[in-house]
Amino acid sequence: MAKSVDFTAYDTESFYDEVFDSDGKPRPEAQLLVDSINQLPPGDLLRRQEAIDQAMMRMGITFAVYGDDQGTEKIWPFDIVPRIVGSKEWRTVEQGLKQRIRALNLFIDDIYHDQKILNDGVIPRALIENASSFREQCRGLNPPRGVWVHITGTDLIRHSDGQIYVLEDNLRCPSGVSYVLQNRLLMKRSFPQIFKACRVRPVIDYPSGLLQTLQSLAPNTNEPTIVVLTPGVYNSAYYEHSFLAQQMGVELVEGRDLVVKDGFVCMRTTEGFQRVDVIYRRIDDDFIDPKVFREDSALGVPGLMEAYRNGRVALANAPGTGIADDKVVYAFVPEMIKYYLGEEAILPNVQTYVCEVPEHRDYVLSHLDELVVKPANESGGYGMMIGTRASTEERKKFEELIRKNPRNYIAQPVLSLSRVPTLIDGVFEGRHVDLRPYILYGEDVKVLPGGLTRVALRKGSLVVNSSQGGGSKDTWVVADSDEELTGLD
Repeated sequence: MAKSVDFTAYDTESFYDEVFDSDGKPRPEAQLLVDSINQLPPGDLLRRQEAIDQAMMRMGITFAVYGDDQGTEKIWPFDIVPRIVGSKEWRTVEQGLKQRIRALNLFIDDIYHDQKILNDGVIPRALIENASSFREQCRGLNPPRGVWVHITGTDLIRHSDGQIYVLEDNLRCPSGVSYVLQNRLLMKRSFPQIFKACRVRPVIDYPSGLLQTLQSLAPNTNEPTIVVLTPGVYNSAYYEHSFLAQQMGVELVEGRDLVVKDGFVCMRTTEGFQRVDVIYRRIDDDFIDPKVFREDSALGVPGLMEAYRNGRVALANAPGTGIADDKVVYAFVPEMIKYYLGEEAILPNVQTYVCEVPEHRDYVLSHLDELVVKPANESGGYGMMIGTRASTEERKKFEELIRKNPRNYIAQPVLSLSRVPTLIDGVFEGRHVDLRPYILYGEDVKVLPGGLTRVALRKGSLVVNSSQGGGSKDTWVVADSDEELTGLD
């Protein structure tokens, strides 16, 4: 007999739930989804989940895990119950993200030019000049339109108080948007009637928006040649690199496919060299040009930075942007917003202790059992310690690391990440989530409605990264009844 799966026994416990309120009632924007799932015939939801899993396998939707003994390529874990965001709340998120990226862009431009924010003492100069992500080679660069950060993925979390906080900014080579698009495609096929009834805002136009953003950077040409520069097939995000290139209709290249010729960047083709105008680079700063950064890099293009500095090619994102997603610098973004825009931050930061500051460091060292400690430039959940779950030995290790190199660490309170019902072994259980919306900055700033909801599939886990057992969900931004829906997923 087929098993019935519904929400009747779902326990919201003591966490903020994105689908149900504290009384166990569906939130208004989620009511139709909950009713629709509850009314499915026995076994139907499980069959739909299995069909999506099989489609992921057929489509080769994968990610890579470095150092995994069972192989690097993994099928992207996906859960069928979406995260739903109401239209009013989304407007606030959208406004906050636009505000934040404008301030961060002004900060980066200032840091590599006049450094007014340092001269005025808003941010300690040493925190910037001693940052591993600060690139002295980028001083004086002038990107097209003065925009340094064209593609951003900003991580948001909701605490038990219901407030949405910015957890971190990803400004170098943010990944994950390909999974947003593929998640939506598979969910739309699985629940076409519910999509229409719920008035879910589309995400399908992201590749065209990305292409327009890149085209807006092109120097002196109406029909620019654009390429996506990848480190190659062994990179963890290679699937995304190839997917976005295909969706935009541009070439996917590696460093060996490009050469600087007569001061211009050219692509090797069967018909000879073709000039390249814009490079969407998915390679870190250190590897893009061995003449300027790491001499041993075989991934980049010798002479690329000179061509870029001379305005003969555009790069997205611009080199040097990593200074603004350093986790220590993150602590000062509200001050940046006030300094450059004269506004209060719409989306608050998580309370952050900067270990380089003596009084902050003293507090952190005496409260290691209560805090999350993070290194300034690691990603993917690596290198951090959750004090409430760490052993005495782990806390001792981090105490030594902080004392040895305080500039490299911040600490934050352990937050109770909100949850979304998740299909686990045939029943719904709450699992913690975050949200990564994507922002494009070309002629204007545009925010993709929704983003990548990452879910910690392990019971009780707060780590949502796919490399550490996390998965994803579709994110439904519900439009107002009078809001026109443009585009079709």
